[in-house]
Amino acid sequence: MSKLELINQNGEKVKDIKLNDNVFGIEPNDVVLHDAVVLAMANSRQGTHSTKTRAEVSGGGRKPWRQKGTGNARQGSIRAVQWRKGGIAFGPKPRDYSKKQNRKERRLALKSALTYLARDNGIIVVDSVKFETNKTKEMVNFLTKLNVNDNKVLLVINELDENVCLSSRNLGNVLVALPSEVNTYDVLNCDNMVITSEALKNLEEVLTNE
Repeated sequence: MSKLELINQNGEKVKDIKLNDNVFGIEPNDVVLHDAVVLAMANSRQGTHSTKTRAEVSGGGRKPWRQKGTGNARQGSIRAVQWRKGGIAFGPKPRDYSKKQNRKERRLALKSALTYLARDNGIIVVDSVKFETNKTKEMVNFLTKLNVNDNKVLLVINELDENVCLSSRNLGNVLVALPSEVNTYDVLNCDNMVITSEALKNLEEVLTNE
């Protein structure tokens, strides 16, 4: 088992803790990781894009001019795709982009992402995260003491705390999540995962009890 330092909010070492190798020390599966990222990005698409076909645009109920004798190319309707304000031939229509991945593959992808993050020393374990106020400077000071204030940070806490959530709301590089909400895309998208010791225990329990 690999060891990590458990630190407090001031960045001071409290003790050493061990990470579960069944979660943070597996052989990563890049294929499943790729599938999980594609799934996350596809599922985030709204799919509400829409264009009008020649049957849906207004106007064009009659032939614009006679078939022969005008010298112009023959036309059947001003709603045809070659006309300005005509219909769109192969434009997008509302559709569902969502994909599916079975539970074992999702678990494997998350473990693979966590293993890569652990190898890059991107996991920081703190004993607790408690703020006295909900001001942004509380979160900034906390991240500065951990030397991750300029990085993308995934903050995982065991219970949502109002002050913690509100203090991170104005920071675009910080995402607060519960252990049950941690997903492969967010882990891969962050530079550091700051996680409380309780949340770490819950995350390990969930990912080892299959």
